[in-house]
Parts: sequence; structure tokens; C-alpha cells
Amino acid sequence: MEALLRKKCYLCANMDYRIIAPERVVGDIDLPASKSISNRALIINALAGGGSFISNVANCDDTDAMVSALSEDAADYVNIGAAGTAMRFLTAYFAVQGNRSVLLDGSERMRHRPIGVLVNALRSCGACIEYECEEGFPPLRITGGVLSSHEITVSGNVSSQYISALLMIAPLIDGMERVKLTDNVISRPYIDMTLSLMAQFGVKTHWDGNDVVIEKSTGYKKVDFTVENDWTAASYWFQIQSLLCESQITLCGLFADSSQGDSAVARLFEPFGVRCLRIGNDLGLCSDKAALHDFVEMNLIENPDLAQTIVVTACLLERPFHITGLQTLKIKETDRIEALRSQLLKLGYVITVGEDLSLSWDGTKCDVDECIMIETFEDHRMAMAFAPAAIKFPGIIIKNAEVVSKSYPDYWNHLRNAGFKLEEVK
Repeated sequence: MEALLRKKCYLCANMDYRIIAPERVVGDIDLPASKSISNRALIINALAGGGSFISNVANCDDTDAMVSALSEDAADYVNIGAAGTAMRFLTAYFAVQGNRSVLLDGSERMRHRPIGVLVNALRSCGACIEYECEEGFPPLRITGGVLSSHEITVSGNVSSQYISALLMIAPLIDGMERVKLTDNVISRPYIDMTLSLMAQFGVKTHWDGNDVVIEKSTGYKKVDFTVENDWTAASYWFQIQSLLCESQITLCGLFADSSQGDSAVARLFEPFGVRCLRIGNDLGLCSDKAALHDFVEMNLIENPDLAQTIVVTACLLERPFHITGLQTLKIKETDRIEALRSQLLKLGYVITVGEDLSLSWDGTKCDVDECIMIETFEDHRMAMAFAPAAIKFPGIIIKNAEVVSKSYPDYWNHLRNAGFKLEEVK
């Protein structure tokens, strides 16, 4: 199968795209590297004192923010923009960095994303962290020092990034033996990813019920490491395959033994009629209409980053659904629950939000906007999940298309190379 051309995507700020879809897509997609793995590997390498060679590091805003922050050894002000992962991981990282004092800041949206749970857990170990503005939110004044505690207790039903941040610095906390997770543990695959990377850098752990036990070690080792490509980015191509069933799409660089929880996308898209065939580290997609479900019931508690792709796909395929496990969506780049509801309404789909923040659709429809303009709310996944809607709604406009640079800068070029027509709207 002939590979699609691969070129770097450079976008101007506040660019809107009108999109026309092809009848089918045939080609290979060179997916971006995983930013989740990249950011963890970069933090662990820094905690090990640096020196490891980390190859195939993600080329996106979130990872660029991490690389920049870790390279500024003497900076007393670090601004990570909209990079939520960087904010959580660096809060823990700077807390164990000697007597260095850093003001850790972010975008206006970041200043409204809560971080109190992580700060309280770090303070319980002796961390010196102060809020510069609003209690419980960035920016943070962090004065690094020696932390000590036998165990940390943190709720398991908040962002897994808090837990991963604590786990990665656990080997540097004097006497640390256990991270205790109370309540139901959500997004556990992301915690398992962290533990897997810690093990590859020499720190072993194991689960004991809901607790993670840190086994005695001499700390992190210097290890050369290759980042695999991103399964979450793959989800948009599963979506396209489900909507253009004559397509033949091959996704490159997806490891069979992936530590990414979103590798579950291969299973989660089976009810949407998508099958896949593994060829080494590549994945060939094909359609199976007979596998389509009339009603889709899913719990995405372990895969919240797939929610937008799955909800939009179900609507476009006219499949009623009930999707649960979406509690963390309200504190992402935007309130993704409300963002999905409001933007799907423009396409004529009347989505119901449950008291448990579940999303459901019973087939109820309303009038479609005459000119469909999808607001992305500074959320990369809104742009990428709604772009394939052009298959059913030719000429749909995605506003502020540049937001994809947060995780998948080449997304629009990959769509162009796949046959989509993108016209800049002035």
C-alpha cells in the first residue's frame, strides 16, 4: 500500500478550516509519538540525573513544554501554557529538586484547572508549595527540598496524572514504601503505564489491592528508551474507517505489547464495524458492517481521552448509545461534557447528560445548523473528533484548527494526504 506523504504541519493562530471528505481513504498513516509516554520518560530520565537517550519523543505542544521546562536548570519561572500533564508532573518534580525555587505557571485555562489534591499529597511529605493566586489552582511557588514519608494517601477517583506524578518521584522520597489509593481507581491504564516505565528505568513496584508498593531499590538507572506511537491519535483513523467503510488504512508504529491504555481503541471500535489486522508494529484497518451494534453501551472510566471520538462516531453512524465513566471530562482542556453536547446539537443530535455525567442519545434529533461551525474551546480533541463529521456534513467548519498542535501537529496534513480537502476560512 502506497504511503501517504508526510510533512510537518505549521498552523497560524486562529485558523478555521472548511472540510470536504473523500469517498474513501487508502494509505499509511505515520502516527505521532505518544505524548503520554514521552512526558513520563522525560521526567524519569531527569529524576535519574539525565544522560539517557530518549528517541522518537513526541513533537507536540505538551511535550515541547516539558522539554523546555526540564532544560531550564536555573530558571525561577516556568510557564507550561496549556500542558496539563506537564503541570502535574512538574509540580512533583520541582518539589524534590534541592533548594531550587520555581514559580510554575500556565495559560488562563490552566489557572482554572484544580491541582489541590496533588499539592496536599506533596505537602504531607514535607513539600513547600504555595499558591500565588487562587487557593487550589496554579500558579504555584515551589521550593524544592528533601521529602520524607512512609506512605502517601490520595484519592483514586481524581486525575490519574496526580497519582503518576507522585509515583514517579516516590523513589526519591525518604522512606517511601506505599502510595495508597482510596475510593474507586479511575484511568488505571495510565497508572500502569507509569509503573511500566518506572520498571524499565530500574524501579520495581507492585499492586497490593488499591495500593502501589514501591519496592526497595537504588533508584532510577540510565536507560536508552524508544517512545512508541500514539494509540489515542489512532482513534481518529478508526473513526474515519468506520464512516468510510471502503477505506484501507494502515496505522504505523503501534506496539503489540503497548503500555498505553488507549490501545483498547481496537476493541472499542468493534461495535462500530472496524476490525484490524496486525502486521509487525503496524495495524491494518478494515470494515465489517455485520459487526455494527444497534445500541452502544460503554464505560470509558479507563479511557476518557477516547470519549469525544466515540461519542461523535456513534452519532454520525446513527447508533443510540449510553456512555459512562466520563467524570474527569469536566476538568480537561475544556468541559468536554458540555462541549460535546453543545456542538453535537449543531449537527442535529440531542444528547442527554446524566446526573453521573454519562452521555446518552436515544435517536432524538433537531434541525441542523445551516452553516455548521464547530467550536473547539482550545481543546485539541474537539477539533480532531469533529473533523471526520465532514464525511456526513460536507463543508463543516472547524474553528481554531491550530489547537491540534497540542498532541498531533500533523493531523491536518495527514487528512489532506488522505484525500480530505481543507479550505482556510477567512
